[in-house]
Amino acid sequence: MLKRKRSDDEPLTPPLSLDDPEAANLLDRAVNVLSTAATAISQVTILYQSDHVARDGLLQAVECIRNVERAGGKTIVCGVGKSGLVGRKIVATMKSLGLASSFLHAAEAVHGDLGDVRPNDAILFISYSGKTSELLSVLQHTPESIPLLAITSHKYPVDCPLIRERPDAILLPAPIHELEETSFGVSAPTTSTTVAIAVGDMLALTVAEALHEGNTKEVFQRNHPGGAIGAYVRRNTNINKGADRREKRRKALPVS
Repeated sequence: MLKRKRSDDEPLTPPLSLDDPEAANLLDRAVNVLSTAATAISQVTILYQSDHVARDGLLQAVECIRNVERAGGKTIVCGVGKSGLVGRKIVATMKSLGLASSFLHAAEAVHGDLGDVRPNDAILFISYSGKTSELLSVLQHTPESIPLLAITSHKYPVDCPLIRERPDAILLPAPIHELEETSFGVSAPTTSTTVAIAVGDMLALTVAEALHEGNTKEVFQRNHPGGAIGAYVRRNTNINKGADRREKRRKALPVS
């Protein structure tokens, strides 16, 4: 295929520079994204510091997952779309912290993947709206004996369509202070997914600390031998072993 030769008369678009009004506008919009995310995280932090529903929900969630772990079960994180990607990240974090976990795609669940759910498991739904149709379908086929948890935008369980009919379900609120369309002019999941990931990280780390009783660091290091983290651990381990050997040799020397 012949390429069209550029005419010398066609104007070239100059590269952006910090002095250009267009560049300044782009930078302002970019910083606004970061600022909005930071504000959202700050607001949800205040929520878990002060709201009794959020705080009680977190404590219930920790106890629920700890009981599931002790019974030999696992936490099944279920979502679809961007919330599904958030769920996969939460599962990865839980696994690295020594928490039994797996991801259940909401659409695939009703096509056979519900077979992953066992009697000692719990299900954690991820849905900003709390009314995602695929998750509601999964709920219809979930035994009432399976503990349910949900990360949604709602502050009260009664307002969440996904769990309002399950009085024993546990809500972990992940609201945002303003809609993404208001912040950025487009309703693409951005701030909401950032907050959902933060709440998921909070849950995973809190459960791990409660379950491992101060040994979370050792569990994580054992489960993460690869990459820069694994190399760092091995390097420090070798340094510590060398120091221990030197200390033993020093103690073995005769006292003059």
